[in-house]
Amino acid sequence: MLLIPTFTRTFEKPELPRPLWGSSANLPALSIYIFAQIPGTFVGYIFTACDESRYTKTMTTPTSQATHSLGLPVHPTGMTDPKDPPTGLKIAFLCYRGNPRCGGQGVYTRYLTRDLVAMGHQVEVFAGPPYPELEPGVVLNKVPSLDLYRDPDPFRIPRPREFKSLIDLAEFAIMCTAGFPEPLAFSWRVKALLETRVGDFDLVHDNQCLGRGLTGIMEMGLPLVETIHHPITVDRELDLAHATSLRRKLSLRRWYGFLGMQMKIARTIPNVITVSSSSKRDIAEQMGVPLDRMSVVPVGVDHTIFRPLEGVERVKGRIMTTASADVPMKGLVPLLRAVAILAKARTVELVVIGRLRPESKIPKLIDDLGITSQVRFVSGISDDELVKNYAETELAVVPSLYEGFSLPAIEAMACGVPVVGTTGGAIPEVVGTNGDTGILVQPNHPEELAEAIGLVMDDPVLAKIIGQGGRKRVLDRFTWRETARGTLKAYDRALGKTSATEVLEDSISRPGVAGC
Repeated sequence: MLLIPTFTRTFEKPELPRPLWGSSANLPALSIYIFAQIPGTFVGYIFTACDESRYTKTMTTPTSQATHSLGLPVHPTGMTDPKDPPTGLKIAFLCYRGNPRCGGQGVYTRYLTRDLVAMGHQVEVFAGPPYPELEPGVVLNKVPSLDLYRDPDPFRIPRPREFKSLIDLAEFAIMCTAGFPEPLAFSWRVKALLETRVGDFDLVHDNQCLGRGLTGIMEMGLPLVETIHHPITVDRELDLAHATSLRRKLSLRRWYGFLGMQMKIARTIPNVITVSSSSKRDIAEQMGVPLDRMSVVPVGVDHTIFRPLEGVERVKGRIMTTASADVPMKGLVPLLRAVAILAKARTVELVVIGRLRPESKIPKLIDDLGITSQVRFVSGISDDELVKNYAETELAVVPSLYEGFSLPAIEAMACGVPVVGTTGGAIPEVVGTNGDTGILVQPNHPEELAEAIGLVMDDPVLAKIIGQGGRKRVLDRFTWRETARGTLKAYDRALGKTSATEVLEDSISRPGVAGC
């Protein structure tokens, strides 16, 4: 028998927990009310008992018809043609969500694994939806979930036939109580997959999932390396600081409930990679991870894609920024206020690479500031289109209140675009010397930001110096090949071949890696 929830209510993100009640005429009449103790939550539900065979469908893949007991596909061993001798390390790379168009996890996964494979290693990516785009030679093992936050129907209610395991039930139940279940659910699913394949890999590299299932993976005897880009505790505190009601604050605290789990798991992992010295300090202070367990390996940019374009004219007065998420941390509000200040005295246009949430307050702010005609949002574009946008802009702005690194900064710098950034988090480590490779101002200060933008717009010589200096800094420090080299040193440490001190000292001393 399989317990399938029936329901009639929908949710908006994030909403206070409410019980779901209802029935469905197309399911058997027998319903029972149960309380399910889910890690991190306590949920009351009406579930309908039904024949499991009616709702469980065998999952197949191009390589295997077999399935795991949890309904997950079992993939056979083999990363390349069986006739090819194995080379290098065999790496299981975990990415609980790999959106290639939003946020940095998909970008990090795509390009780091590409260069690891190019250096002679075998990489299989275990990823949850939205799935990452990977380069040839990297194997993608899709780890299906309920995909509760997918476009165009986030916070959706799955159909009964979609529930195939207790993990599915737990994932849905946590969402219905305004929590975020993806890291936990993904870690359970990938643990179940790896149980059948322990001998296939030399190590596991997790990309900031930090779910409880990682404990089981370590207990299998597989060395684990963890990437923590920055502590999500920063996101939580900034979101709470900008919350305008008690209800919103309570909802946010529930939404970030997964952080307790992540902090606990992070403290148990002996080998942690982070992307900047700023993040390293913050992870130690806010998550309790010992400094000697962490090594700094900055991320990179594909400088063959992100490059200056010949024959493309810059549009006078155009500013560009990337907002990978519509959250306070990205600093879009102070940038809009800065644009409003600039618009009083000059022609200015802001192009925002990103998409707003349906409930966003940004459109009202834009209208209140009187800059509706000066602001344009662009989303869903390719890398080539993004590079063309950089080529057309006078300067790029990174207005974030905090960043653990900043992919938008190095993408703009690689394109030879002058960058104005803030001193939030690791941005100064990335942008470099103020006045030589970029301009830096305090975060959340619209007046200072407007002044810095105006300074670059009015001084073509300064803009040229910053643009050229920024690109040189990227080529010297922030390439994916250097990220892969630094990552391999962290792998060596996990396999007992070197020490954390050696990894960190190498990152700092070698000009190809920005240990900062």
